[in-house]
Amino acid sequence: MADSPRTILHADMDAFYAAIEQRDRPELRGKPVIVGGSGPRQVVATASYEARAFGVRSAMPGVRAKQLCPHGVFVAPRMDAYLAVSRQVQDVFSRYTDRVEPLSLDEAFLDATGCEPLFGDGEAIARAIRRDVQEATQLTVSVGVASSKFVAKVASDVKKPNGLVVVKLGEERAFLAPLPITRLWGVGEKTAMLLRQHGLLTIGDAQRVAREDLVRWFGDNLGNHVHDLAHGLDAREVEPEREAKSIGHEMTFERDLITHADADATLLQLCEMVGRRLRKDGRSARCVRLKLRLFDFSTTVRQRSVSPTQDDLVLYAAAKELLQQNWNGRAGIRLLGVTAAQLAEGSAAVQQSLFEPARDQKGLRVLRALDAIRDRHGEDAVHRGMAKRSTTPWGPGVE
Repeated sequence: MADSPRTILHADMDAFYAAIEQRDRPELRGKPVIVGGSGPRQVVATASYEARAFGVRSAMPGVRAKQLCPHGVFVAPRMDAYLAVSRQVQDVFSRYTDRVEPLSLDEAFLDATGCEPLFGDGEAIARAIRRDVQEATQLTVSVGVASSKFVAKVASDVKKPNGLVVVKLGEERAFLAPLPITRLWGVGEKTAMLLRQHGLLTIGDAQRVAREDLVRWFGDNLGNHVHDLAHGLDAREVEPEREAKSIGHEMTFERDLITHADADATLLQLCEMVGRRLRKDGRSARCVRLKLRLFDFSTTVRQRSVSPTQDDLVLYAAAKELLQQNWNGRAGIRLLGVTAAQLAEGSAAVQQSLFEPARDQKGLRVLRALDAIRDRHGEDAVHRGMAKRSTTPWGPGVE
């Protein structure tokens, strides 16, 4: 541990999207609310705690959620509403420290090291944040406090909803030991099966294995990852949000993608999300970066240059080419990400490329018109081509 211990908080809103729907629609209070679609290839964004009692979870296929909770109320996402509440929450965080790293609309890391003279210790700051968030939004937030990002994130989750857990310096190993091995960041069910084959059922089991044995069993990446996190070792800094040098989105899947069709649909969805943000920010990308993580935790990042663009399909063509070059289709994909990098200011007309006919300012206006329709009527209001396909951030969907 460092000589000067850090005070790291992880704040995570409770069932954020579903809680907003229940707040804004009193008739939904106390009912199992599922935000997302119920179609065979649509995915649950989040579920209220009433729905979670039936086994419904985020990232679960909507059809499975319907089977588990047939009387659940499926609600279409309202991203504008969620974004507005997220801004209120972020405003609360900024009252206590300027070192805030948003992870999504509903969670963030905060580094409160050195803030004790102003606001008290980490627990006092966490209590104040929970109070202020509830006053501002009528919603609850769970907070974990620790000396590292990983332990703080785990702590925020163990007593949800509306929880507060403080892990003091030196108590990290004891806190983590009884937890299931799946609590390690990045360890999904497939990786957990691999760990269990070596007798690692809990984090404490991993703590009792030497680093060299973990590396011998699982390779350098996964072996070192498991060892360090099992011991609560995480030196990552809280990285405050600055002007973006890149714009990207990525998805981790409950079930590995195993077909090219699923992977391509996901890539298109990610590129639409990235393109939309580029246009909203008035920036153009000169580089497309693909992030590919397979079931065994091996990760590949590749990129290629493009003419400055805000066009979803230009981004998609480049990302698809990178995927074809780096994935043979024989190993399941647990994560895909697309990032637009080397950003330039200005909208820049959508450029002609090798992948599609030339586009001019008229083409850019069409893209912006599609953005406006989705802003007003929801992400699923318009689709490319003939297929009806979800473009929400929770998984590809073709019906």
